[in-house]
Parts: sequence; C-alpha cells; structure tokens
Amino acid sequence: MGIIEDAVTGFAGWIWGVPLLILVMGGGLIFLIYSRFLPFKYLGHAVNVLRGKYDNKDEAGQITHYEALSTAIAATVGMGNISGVAVAITMGGPGAIFWMWISAFFGMATKFFTCTLAVMYRGKDSEGEVRGGPMYVITEGLGPKWKPMATFFCVVALVGALPIFQANQLTAALNTILGPAIGYDTEASIAIFGSSIKTSSLITGLVLMFLVSLVIFGGIKRISKVASKLVPSMVVLYFVLVVYILLQNVSGIPGIFISILDEAFTGNAILGGGIGAVIITGAKRAAFSNEAGIGTAPMVHGDTKTDEPVREGLVAMLGPAIDTLLVCSLTAFVILGTGVYDQYVGAADTGLLGVTLTLEAFNTAIPGVGGYLLGLCILVFAVSTLLSYSYYGVKSMSYMFGAKRGNYYNYIYIATIVVGAVASLGFVVSLIDGGFALMAIPTMVSALILAPKAMAAAKDYFARLKAGNFDK
Repeated sequence: MGIIEDAVTGFAGWIWGVPLLILVMGGGLIFLIYSRFLPFKYLGHAVNVLRGKYDNKDEAGQITHYEALSTAIAATVGMGNISGVAVAITMGGPGAIFWMWISAFFGMATKFFTCTLAVMYRGKDSEGEVRGGPMYVITEGLGPKWKPMATFFCVVALVGALPIFQANQLTAALNTILGPAIGYDTEASIAIFGSSIKTSSLITGLVLMFLVSLVIFGGIKRISKVASKLVPSMVVLYFVLVVYILLQNVSGIPGIFISILDEAFTGNAILGGGIGAVIITGAKRAAFSNEAGIGTAPMVHGDTKTDEPVREGLVAMLGPAIDTLLVCSLTAFVILGTGVYDQYVGAADTGLLGVTLTLEAFNTAIPGVGGYLLGLCILVFAVSTLLSYSYYGVKSMSYMFGAKRGNYYNYIYIATIVVGAVASLGFVVSLIDGGFALMAIPTMVSALILAPKAMAAAKDYFARLKAGNFDK
C-alpha cells in the first residue's frame, strides 16, 4: 500500500506542473479576454434563468436549470469548501486562497464556455436519451475522429468521480465529533490484508455505502431532486454560522486579507513553499472546489431541459462564484481568524490537515456546539456530494459501454466509499488530483477549439434578449 501511495502522490505532483497550470488557468484567462467579459454583464439574467423564469418542460433534457446547478454545486459546495480549504492552507499557506480566487474568477468564464458547449453539442446515449458532457462535445463538435480523446476523458473520469475524498473526510469528521461524545474508541483497529484499519472508520464507510446506494441507483432525476432539497438549507446554515464567527472578530479581517495577499506573492516560509508551489496549490484546490475546466459540471448542465445553450452557460457560471469566491472564502476566514492555523499548521508532527482543522476552528469560535453544527453541515454536504459524483462515473461508463451497462459503475462507486473511509488523506487527495488533471486536458482542449462557436451563439442569444424576443 505504501508503494501505491508513493506512486499516486508522485504522479499527482508531476501532472500538476506548469503546462497543466497554463492550460487550466491560462485557458480561463483566454476565455475571459476572448468574451470581453460579455457573460458577466448578464449576471442578473442568469439569476432569472436559475429562478425558472424561462423553464419549458417540453424542451429536450432531463432536469431544470435549478436542479442542474443544485446538483453541480452539491458536488462542489461541501467537502471541497470545508475540508479542501483546510487542505489548501496546510499545503500552501494563506496565499493559496488568493490563487483559489483567481482560479475561480477565470473559472467563471471557463464554466460559461464549457457548459454552453455541453448543451450545443449534445448527443444521445444507446437508449436514445439526450445527453451532454465533454465526451459529446468532443465527438459532436470536433467530429468522430476525435473519439479517442472522448474515450480518454471517460476513462480518467471513472477515477476522478470516485467518492474517496468525501468518504474520507466525512469519516474523519464523524470520528472527531461523535467518538468522544459516545465514548467510542476511534483508535481501535483491526488487521485486514496485513494493513491496520480503524474499526470506527470501517463501520462508518459501510453505513455510508448503504445509505448512498439507496439513492444513486435511481439515476440523475432522483439525485437532482434530493440535492436540490438538501443543499440550499445547509448553505444558509453554514453561511449564518460563519458570519456569526466573523462578527466576533471583525477587527481581525483586514489582517487576514493582508496575510493572504502577502503570502500569495512571497510563498510560505513555514511550509517551505515558494510562489510557484502556492499558485499550484491554489489552482488544484480551486479545481476540486468548483470543477471549472475539469469536465464534471458540463455532464450535469448538459442534461438540462433547454433549447438555449447560452442560458445554461450563464447558470453554470454562477457555480464558481457561489462555491469558491463565497463559501471557500468564508471557511478560510474562519480558519485564519480563529487562530487555529497558527496553532496547528507548521508543527513537525501535524501532517496534512483537512476537516479536523475546520472543526477545531468552529469549536474554538463556538465552544460546545460549534463542532456539532458544522458536523450537520458536513453530513449533508458530504452525502449530497457522494450522490452527485456517482452520476459522473455512470455517464462516462454509459458512453463507453452503453446506457444499460452504465449503472455497473455504481457498484464500483459504493465499494470505494469504504476504501476512502479507511485510506489516508494524502492518498485520496493525490488520487483525485491526478484524475482531475487528466480530465482537464480533453475538456479544456476541446473547449478552446470550439470557443468561437460558443461565442457566436452568445452574441446571437444576447441580441435576441435585447430585442425582447423572450418576453413575448
């Protein structure tokens, strides 16, 4: 197992080098400049689309605009925001947050183009259902000769869509919160195949596997219904908790901004990272947080009931703003403002910290109940993410082997929930980072090639909007 972990960690570090950074962040910058900020001028219209003002149940697709965004956000607003931010700070220091912001801003433009294209170039699965996603964008937009790249995306998506990070961090949170409360020994372990496995983590993984399996075999419609009900209330609760904590230390917020901006361009001396390492850390965690340029979100947005691709691009663009610019920032302010970063990070025996660091911050700010309230948010966020991620793998499997065989992926998926629950944080972070990096290559390459098509559609749509064609 140690050899496997070393190999996965080494690959993730290698693939997230300068070339991929240029492709993901540079590609986002190109989209931003090429569009001349045009989509950003219609944020109000995007909100109206999200509210359902233009919904038409007779249009092609599977789910509404709101359900699509809820499902996509369910896959990102969650452990990526609560735990992923803590991972970013422990890996790259406060400066990594700045580069998460930059990546998210570019990511809004990326999401607009990739999700507009996901609706423009939809295909049909073997059962005749209309489907969207990078694999269909590649084959329908670039032509059949590009199918090997579409297949490559699907293969690596089977890894990137695994639920191991969510299962790992939810298990860690439950062990931290419930273990002491019920007097359960979270350090007790058993030996399986020569490896020492924590009993509590194994039991939690098995319970999660059972609960998730009750929903995911129902397909995207059931997943989107559950996600659209679970996510908004927990986002509100999390937002209220964080604002309450920040109000306790309003005077310290300027200092937090200063530390973020300072280390963004100088690196972190304690963690031994220069500016390059900080940028890469921010880009990786932003990619995990909002998935811009990775290709997962277009698979959901591509299934929306709409005949106007630009509308879904506008809705998708809201994702990084909600996810990274708002929720991730709030988490970072709590971690940095409560002092737990200075207390824990940089210690020789600390290692990589995730959800436990965020829990400590909430317990420090709201003694007694902070951890439990955050635990409720973590539970809902993690479960909703576990539900949403399964669809990405099913869709990729369906593309390669037919719609009737797509659900076979769910058996692999639920089994790896247990693996994630008992694995180390470093291993699961590296595995998902590697999968996302490989997914980004075909997603960004195809989107950059087809960007003129998306831009032409955008100009046409906004011209019709100004003419009042949609008010009739």
